[in-house]
Amino acid sequence: MKILCIGRNYAEHIAELNNERPSEPVIFLKPDTAILRDNEPFYYPEFSSDIHHEVEIVLKINRIGKNIETKFAHKYYDEIGIGIDFTARDLQAKLKEKGLPWEKAKAFNGSAPISGFVPKTQFEDLKNLNFHLDVKGEVRQKGNTSMMLWNFDEIIAEVSRYFTLKTGDLIFTGTPAGVGGVEIGDKLTAFIEGNEMLSFEIK
Repeated sequence: MKILCIGRNYAEHIAELNNERPSEPVIFLKPDTAILRDNEPFYYPEFSSDIHHEVEIVLKINRIGKNIETKFAHKYYDEIGIGIDFTARDLQAKLKEKGLPWEKAKAFNGSAPISGFVPKTQFEDLKNLNFHLDVKGEVRQKGNTSMMLWNFDEIIAEVSRYFTLKTGDLIFTGTPAGVGGVEIGDKLTAFIEGNEMLSFEIK
């Protein structure tokens, strides 16, 4: 099982980090050791002092596929969930300055808390899906999938050009604006269409 992540997929998030708007999806990977399940706490790593939350809708792949056409991509996932792409922003900045890969800042242990998954048929329109993240009970990030540069099916088609998708693979689909730092003692709670899906503490 692998975790594929899409960076810079919401224009306002690109702007808040002063990043260049990409002409194609930015893809990076996390190992399975990044996953936190069942509302397990996230333990703040000693190698960073600037861990940021990035809330994202997550797709769960249901069959093997490669070079998938966009028009068929909807057949490759039946369930969605929500997750946090934790980023060591200080470490990422140092690596980017040197032109080095930044997996250490994105793919470290526990950097991908995920919710349970629910059937996508629960939702009326996956291209108009509201989701948000609360930190200590206050809304920190709000997004709607209509704001994505590339929608779910386009993401699956693009990713599958380079990586064979397998049953159980997860795709993090990008984060909206509002990313920010977390601190020990914070509680993060993530919602899809107002329904609580994920809730855990920073320790």
